[in-house]
Amino acid sequence: MLKIQNLSKSYQKGTYAVKNLSLNVKSGEIYGFVGHNGAGKSTAIKSIVGALGFDAGEILINGNSIKDEPIKAKKDMAYIPDNPDIYEYLTGIQYINFVCDIYGVGDERNEKIEKYATDFQIKENLGDLISTYSHGMKQKLVLISALVHSPKLLVLDEPFVGLDPIASFRLKEIMKELCSNGSAIFFSSHVLEVVEKLCDRVGIIKKGELVKEGKMQEIIGDKSLEKLFLEIADE
Repeated sequence: MLKIQNLSKSYQKGTYAVKNLSLNVKSGEIYGFVGHNGAGKSTAIKSIVGALGFDAGEILINGNSIKDEPIKAKKDMAYIPDNPDIYEYLTGIQYINFVCDIYGVGDERNEKIEKYATDFQIKENLGDLISTYSHGMKQKLVLISALVHSPKLLVLDEPFVGLDPIASFRLKEIMKELCSNGSAIFFSSHVLEVVEKLCDRVGIIKKGELVKEGKMQEIIGDKSLEKLFLEIADE
């Protein structure tokens, strides 16, 4: 569902934010992508979703190149950034319907909006202006807008920041449900305990390069992901 081949991106000559990054995420997988601040995670994620160009390599979303066929690639994908920056002078329901219109979601949208708004306990606030929302409510809104078009690939950057415990639990259950239906999730977080529990596979990036990658249990062995990460960071 996601294939990255030899991705490289530099912001100045000779200094790479991401260097020769290659990884695959299959249908039905939750893939954890972790690294320290400045390791290259955000650059890689923005390249994957088409928000940032790159110098070399290829990124395929469900077989479509994000560089050569961006519209086809983006139709199969949803992206949740770490800081939701959305149109504050729309109401919540206007924003969700706007996204539904872009993705061509038909009559089934109402049922999906009802389901996810109930799951995230925001149904009563959808008629309010987004400018009145807290950070957590904005996070819930962008999650709903991503989920209503049933993405084949969901890219999440720190999705639990600002969510209350109930919403965090609901999101974890929804992530598992999506993958059981054939979608794939590429998931970045600094909360390594959550990554360890949720993810089937993990990639650890350091100074722009992938230093560890594979199935979660094979990678961590008898350690925790947090301990392994700290060992790699100290090397």
